[in-house]
Amino acid sequence: MKRIQLFEFEDFSWFPNWLRNCMTNLIVVLQRMMGTSEALASLIARIIHDKKIWRIVDMGSGSGGAMPEVLKILHTKEGLEHVELMMTDLYPNKEFIQRFNNTPKTGISYYEHSVDATDIATAPEGLKTMVNSFHHMPPKEARKILESAQENHQPLLIYELGENNIPLLVWWVFLPIGLIILVVMVLFMTPFVKPLTWRQLVFTYIIPIIPICYAWDGQASLPRMYTLADLDKLLEGLKKENYIWEKGYAKTKKGKKKGTYLMGIPK
Repeated sequence: MKRIQLFEFEDFSWFPNWLRNCMTNLIVVLQRMMGTSEALASLIARIIHDKKIWRIVDMGSGSGGAMPEVLKILHTKEGLEHVELMMTDLYPNKEFIQRFNNTPKTGISYYEHSVDATDIATAPEGLKTMVNSFHHMPPKEARKILESAQENHQPLLIYELGENNIPLLVWWVFLPIGLIILVVMVLFMTPFVKPLTWRQLVFTYIIPIIPICYAWDGQASLPRMYTLADLDKLLEGLKKENYIWEKGYAKTKKGKKKGTYLMGIPK
């Protein structure tokens, strides 16, 4: 595989949840600026229409990520006004459970029990999604996720904003420049974070922990992404007549590429 297993700060259990959430907030801003939510919503709408599914079950949601924004877009599409989003996580956070479950009429809820993506049978019924989280999984765990979806006959959509299309040597050479660019981007993106907390401001502009951690994780995530060829290797031996796997580039209405996806659909 072209993919390599670098570390990201987000992967460590000792990494503070509030800091992880601040970084996730920046990813949401980035996706909004790049227009990736529209491309992701189009993929989801296609599955929902074909399979008559009215609930999205997002796995590895953390503090919410991009999916609430995607749901808003889905609700603007004809016939999808009543689609629901249920967010889940391996370690559900009580703060976010209360925030989303106490906000009526949004169509969003947060599942209170632990959901392990490698065992999709533990998740509620619905279209399973993994948004910008699949690259965190080593190959063995990634394979288990795909196997679990197929064995349990569950629809699955994996989406990654970035793409591992740069030679590793080039990535190492330009790493310092890439880190600087991302740090500067954080300074400009932070005012667009919602809700904008004192922690997001203090640890961005006064004690720049967030920009440093975000910059490294952003750069480290690129060589961790599974390429389309890597996905073929993960899928070896999995193809069956009653389950279809599809992969490719997510695209905007104008045909511009916005990330990659892997879709598993039961017949």
